[in-house]
Amino acid sequence: MHSKFLLAVSLATLAFSGPAYADEGMWTFDAFPAAKMKAAHGFAPDQAWLNKVQQSAVRLSSGCSASFVSDSGLILTNWHCVSSCVADLSSAEKNYGLNGFLAANLTDEKTCPGLEAEVLVSIIDNTAKVKAATAGVEASKVAQARSVAIAKLEEEACKNDDKELFRCDMISLFRGGQYKIYKYRTYKDVRLVFSPENAIGFFGGDPDNFNFPRYNLDGGFLRAYENGAPVKTPTHLQWTTETPKDGDIVFVAGNPGSTERLRTTTQLKFERDLRLHTRQLVRSELRGRLIEYRTKSDEAKRSAEELLFGVENSYKAQYGQQRALMDPQFFAIKEREEAELKAKVRANPKLLAEIGDPWAEIDAAVAKQQDLFWEHEFLEARAGSISSLYGTARALVRMANERAKPLAERLPGFSDGAIAQMEKQILTEAPIYKDLEVIGLELWLSKAREYLTADNPSIKRLLGAESPEGIAARGISGTKLDDKAVREALIKGGKAAIDASTDPLIVLARRAEADARALSVRMNQEVNGPLSQAAEKIAKARFAVYGTNVYPDATFTLRLSYGVVKGWTYAGVTVPSTTTIGGYFERATGEFPFVAAPSWLAAKPNLNLATPFNISSTNDIIGGNSGSPLIDRQGRVVGAAFDGNIHSLGGNYAYDGRLNRTVSVTTAAMTEALTKVYKADRLVAELKAK
Repeated sequence: MHSKFLLAVSLATLAFSGPAYADEGMWTFDAFPAAKMKAAHGFAPDQAWLNKVQQSAVRLSSGCSASFVSDSGLILTNWHCVSSCVADLSSAEKNYGLNGFLAANLTDEKTCPGLEAEVLVSIIDNTAKVKAATAGVEASKVAQARSVAIAKLEEEACKNDDKELFRCDMISLFRGGQYKIYKYRTYKDVRLVFSPENAIGFFGGDPDNFNFPRYNLDGGFLRAYENGAPVKTPTHLQWTTETPKDGDIVFVAGNPGSTERLRTTTQLKFERDLRLHTRQLVRSELRGRLIEYRTKSDEAKRSAEELLFGVENSYKAQYGQQRALMDPQFFAIKEREEAELKAKVRANPKLLAEIGDPWAEIDAAVAKQQDLFWEHEFLEARAGSISSLYGTARALVRMANERAKPLAERLPGFSDGAIAQMEKQILTEAPIYKDLEVIGLELWLSKAREYLTADNPSIKRLLGAESPEGIAARGISGTKLDDKAVREALIKGGKAAIDASTDPLIVLARRAEADARALSVRMNQEVNGPLSQAAEKIAKARFAVYGTNVYPDATFTLRLSYGVVKGWTYAGVTVPSTTTIGGYFERATGEFPFVAAPSWLAAKPNLNLATPFNISSTNDIIGGNSGSPLIDRQGRVVGAAFDGNIHSLGGNYAYDGRLNRTVSVTTAAMTEALTKVYKADRLVAELKAK
């Protein structure tokens, strides 16, 4: 598999980011290309189908997707999307990651700390209003002017709604070409119903991650509650144990996190040479520290497991992105598609006069971005690394400072509504592992000193006469921020309480705040504002040249992808689209990470080994789509998307229909497991209810 990994994307047939080809596209629900799909596949969903799927699709605050699958708020998602909840609910005495979790009754369903679910109820176009707010504004002030306008429009859109039940977000699409309010119905009480043990949820571990064939029961169930009772969800996806065959149409409805397909080649070079390169180096050191820490004890292994999983997953995904951008042939394709758009603009004198040369404007802004990168990366963008306690301290300090300012003077993202959301997250109670907190804080401080040097004035102010190790050890051992009452008192006390606090992490965050905020202001004025203005012009050009046959970059908002069940052929090897439960037992070697779960070994004589387990399809997805329902043409849920194959890793920048595949666990496999392995009769009956 290594040769496949090094060539993360096919180079010959990558689709252009002008009009979309084949099954490419993460389409918004208000602009689904029904005619295009019907021309390609002979079928397209009607509006009633789209409405039902939109109302059934769920976004989780953990960064995953999901769907309602019963009329009582039952939510289908991935095992790895509930694994953080499982870790929060586990202890040395009750290790749900090792043994799995099943609520025998409603009263056994356990609240996931801080987890929220939300459903998109409407999309409101505000493009004209946002652009009017920035018309004629100089580039250095655009980001601030836009932020103020967006905060007011978000407040206006939800002014007549219960703030506990609804939330309005302004979403920038097409890199500033469109601005739309996405209104969400939120559910703040989400409880764990079922999660399989890690041995089957992540069978194959890191070696199999982003690969296929796969044999994972990467499925889990949650339930939305309100006023102490399950939410009524009459609109939901029908469960079926039928599995689509090769060539059958399937859809993925979920929330892809982010893509960079519409960025210029200059921006992609910055991503490749600075951002990805730096973060991978730091991430690899963090991975090594965590692996070493896990050897200390069984409890250390358990407590670090979820964090290590996330680090390894991110490392592998971003390594694939890095390899794609480093390949000269791949980059030549991105250069050709950019040259094509530029040529079409030059051939249109009216359009050229309207937009000028936004590519040159982006080049100038990226040059500034490069100058600011190191300080901004370590003092602002990634400050605190994996220390949740320092992250809390930093958020408390900044929220108090920003709230004391008029809206027009605040940093983007600190409207009253946004601050209220942050406060709710800060007051969430979850386990804190101080050894891991020390690792995270120490790594950030040491890397900041390493990259910026000990002579950097900001580093001198941050560290004083102490070492990163000393500050981390003293700060984590001495902080009281792991106490919810302390956090609550600091929020209620506002800026006066923050300024008077002697908590070592609050003191550290106060010391860092002036330099960090100044960097944020400079980044908005010198980089983000000019970049957004130029991107809006390129978006205008793209609309003029390609019309509406385009889709926006991913923004962790609801999208619909269509495709077909299909394997692929690469380097002379044909990979079938479907694996079976029997293949899981054949792949098990008895050695980590290919150790079969004891519960499955015990149930093997009763299992239908021919049951389809995992399937691959041509759907276009990215991170954030984890947990998305895989849906057939009848609108039934037939699986849950949990991964992509190795060739999908370049999908952040382009889609290759020959090789890019989505990997899903089938509802057939989940039903077989729930029935015969876990004896989850209550859950199965609910899923099968008509």
